[in-house]
Amino acid sequence: MSKRFDELVSVMERLRAPGGCPWDAEQTYSSLSQYLLEEAYEAFDAIQNAEATGNIEHLKEELGDLLLQVVFHSTIGKERGEFTIEDVAETVSKKLVLRHPHVFGDAKLEKAKDVLDNWDTLKANERKASGKVEKTKDSLLDDVPVHFPGLLEALKLTKKAANVGFDWPEPSPILEKAEEEINELRRAVKTNDKENIEEEIGDLLFVIVNLARHFDVEPETALKRTNRKFRQRFKFIEDELKRNGDDITSSSLSEMDMLWEKAKSKGG
Repeated sequence: MSKRFDELVSVMERLRAPGGCPWDAEQTYSSLSQYLLEEAYEAFDAIQNAEATGNIEHLKEELGDLLLQVVFHSTIGKERGEFTIEDVAETVSKKLVLRHPHVFGDAKLEKAKDVLDNWDTLKANERKASGKVEKTKDSLLDDVPVHFPGLLEALKLTKKAANVGFDWPEPSPILEKAEEEINELRRAVKTNDKENIEEEIGDLLFVIVNLARHFDVEPETALKRTNRKFRQRFKFIEDELKRNGDDITSSSLSEMDMLWEKAKSKGG
């Protein structure tokens, strides 16, 4: 591999070796799993920031942290005699070639949807050819991990269902369904039924995920963008209040609303 990459692998091996870092030496696949998840989320956030600002420095750093997790796990694998980073790279390279027959073979796939459909078929064929013992699946939806974050799980579930024709034909009836769910939520709120309120909010969120999918919008990305916008506008409120010698904890809702509208008008 490249000089810089080999250097990273060497540094990680040194940290794990006798006389290295006690913390690094104690880590296992399991103990690192949470860090892997956190780094993936931080890389996701850095992507959104890079798209919004054009600044890729943070993205570069977070991708490096994510790469470190791969190297860390691979170093543990090498120590145990289970696999190396070279094995990881070889496996993914072979997978990419096998799953892109329209690039490395004679297959004709011109649309992105055709590529994705073929990808799923190839994945299934690979699993069968490998002889892996797979868990019995009672439903098409069993392919979607239950431990996914809620928005991602909803997106994957509805995509699976849509692939076999269980889907709205267009966005308009989804909007109508959203209005229906809002009305059901209103009725639940009137009765102050906490369990029913939770259920109706879940139903509404699920419909919104379907709406996002129909418009080819990734819901997690959309929500993260709105979260970032909320942070910016709320920070504007705090800064303006401080500038005027006021404190947000003692400010009225009307004052904060006025500053919120000001933040909006500035494009924040």
